[in-house]
Amino acid sequence: MKRVLMLASVASMIDQFNMPNIALLQKLGYQVDVTCNFIEGNTCSDERVAELKQKLQDMHVRCYQIDFARNIKHMGQNMRALRQVEGLMKQNGYAFCHCHSPIGGVVARIAGHRTRTKVIYTAHGFHFYQGAPVMNWLVYYPVEKVLSRWTDVLITINHEDYARAKKKFHAGKTYYLPGIGINLERFHAGDVETIQQKRQELGLQPEEVFLLSVGELSDRKNHVVVIEAMKQLVQRHSQLRYFICGQGEKKQELQQLIRKYHLEDHVKLLGFRTDVAELCQAADVFVFPSKQEGLPVALMEAMACEVPVVCSRIRGNTDLVKNGENGYLVSADQPEEYIQAIEKLLRIWKNTEEVRQMRKNNRARIKQYSLQKIDKIMENIYR
Repeated sequence: MKRVLMLASVASMIDQFNMPNIALLQKLGYQVDVTCNFIEGNTCSDERVAELKQKLQDMHVRCYQIDFARNIKHMGQNMRALRQVEGLMKQNGYAFCHCHSPIGGVVARIAGHRTRTKVIYTAHGFHFYQGAPVMNWLVYYPVEKVLSRWTDVLITINHEDYARAKKKFHAGKTYYLPGIGINLERFHAGDVETIQQKRQELGLQPEEVFLLSVGELSDRKNHVVVIEAMKQLVQRHSQLRYFICGQGEKKQELQQLIRKYHLEDHVKLLGFRTDVAELCQAADVFVFPSKQEGLPVALMEAMACEVPVVCSRIRGNTDLVKNGENGYLVSADQPEEYIQAIEKLLRIWKNTEEVRQMRKNNRARIKQYSLQKIDKIMENIYR
């Protein structure tokens, strides 16, 4: 039986993005090994990582701890990771390695080149993009261009990245993949009972409007801009309640900002959650203020649950949201634009037909990103 290596810098990327790929590879007859950092840098809880390792073990997947650092500045730690991955490739003679994340992609392609191991690299959104900081272009673009020569298959997940990779890079093959696939059987509009139960769990009153965000508590996910908007919104709309799912390094900073603006009754940090589908079903508006995305899973899951969205006008988001059709696009760093978009949704709320159409448009649009469609594309790539 041929062996393949699934590689990411952190375990949360395996958990959130690659379990369907692992199942597909096993279906195709491969023995799958997984390597990542199970200990540090994850965006999910330690308990969730432990559950992931147990699930992989139950699937007869071998797991290897690699000491990746998420920060590109930690060169010593990532050089150690390179030696570990190179040794693993030499030892096991993989048919190919499927790697993810910028750090994982760099390490895997260098190790693959040295050991003559075929490499498939999924770019979950290049760090250089239209409007990106100049430093991102100076640091990441040259690295990706050089390493594309050691990339047998490059998979991009949004139209901007695909066009640039086809024109500027040198991978053996380049594909556009519409995301990682959304489980439409799990993410769908909720029934009345589910919605009421989840709202009660959150302490929401019937007249209150439930705004939801899902994402790591980091600068990139940009939750601070919505909290800034809420400072003004609640003065005019006291019925608004904003909940944020996720954990990360910005938790304390966000908590301090909530206290500073006296928003304790209006803004709540829920931490890492395993009931995201039910939360999306219960939400009235999904707010997604991220500064940088590839093709955002959280946004697609909310759309599958037929939630109207307010999101930043950035690469990836613009692949999914058409202004006024299934939500509103706003400037990522402008609280006033979030205020205007949320108030616009509040104004049309009484026009049930307009809101109903927006919900239907979200569900219809997301069908092309279903897990079944993505699996068919990945099966052709893996073969």
